[in-house]
Amino acid sequence: MVIDGVLERIRKASMLTQKVNTENLVTKIEKEQKNSYNCQLCKDTTWILDDTGKVVERCKCYEIIKVREQWEASGLKTDDLDKTFKSYEHWNNLSKQMKSVTTNYYFRFKEIEKTKHNSILLCGQPGSGKTHLSIALANNFIKKDSKRVVYMPYRDVITKLKQNILDKEYYKNLVSKYQMAEILLIDDLFKGKVNETDINIMFEIINHRYLNKLPIIVSTEYLVEEMLSYDEAIGSRIYEMAKDFIVEIKGQENNYRLR
Repeated sequence: MVIDGVLERIRKASMLTQKVNTENLVTKIEKEQKNSYNCQLCKDTTWILDDTGKVVERCKCYEIIKVREQWEASGLKTDDLDKTFKSYEHWNNLSKQMKSVTTNYYFRFKEIEKTKHNSILLCGQPGSGKTHLSIALANNFIKKDSKRVVYMPYRDVITKLKQNILDKEYYKNLVSKYQMAEILLIDDLFKGKVNETDINIMFEIINHRYLNKLPIIVSTEYLVEEMLSYDEAIGSRIYEMAKDFIVEIKGQENNYRLR
């Protein structure tokens, strides 16, 4: 009988140990699954469900995923999409000022979004970090504010539009994409040789956004006066839209790549 009692206690202890181990394993799996989701709200399904499992609405992450895919299809690398204000290292007073103007623009955006001065222009010296800060702005708008930002690499888009200019429906749809974007990021405006067709296409896009108070983020190697010399109609509209948030960078000492 004594032996039977000992064996019973051993059996119960074993069962208890197995139960604890099983519970720990389940907890561990649940934690791992939770940590593996990019979006905790929808568990990466892109749908929000109620307590009964019924679909309520699309998750906010759905638009972000679509935009990221669109950006990557436009030629942006995944590494570029991770650029932030924090990762931008200023190395002199002018680069510090450019970062300050850019972050100030972001923090004031809700205040100015519907006004005619709701844009930002970073222009001048190559290698000064204009694209980095432009993308950091876009990332903030996408991730923190669920804004739909459309990335427009100037040279690539202009070339594509000119190649399809005779296909009226395709051309109209593509131009409309940049005209109607909630926020448009134009990277390297007027990069390369610029001709009359380039000017006409850009005027279509910029003028529409100017008239409808749709914000633009512009980076270009050309200073304001140089942009005006290319085309005063485009340059003056960009200047007016971004007049409160313009940074001009002059001099090779501001090229981070040449340090």
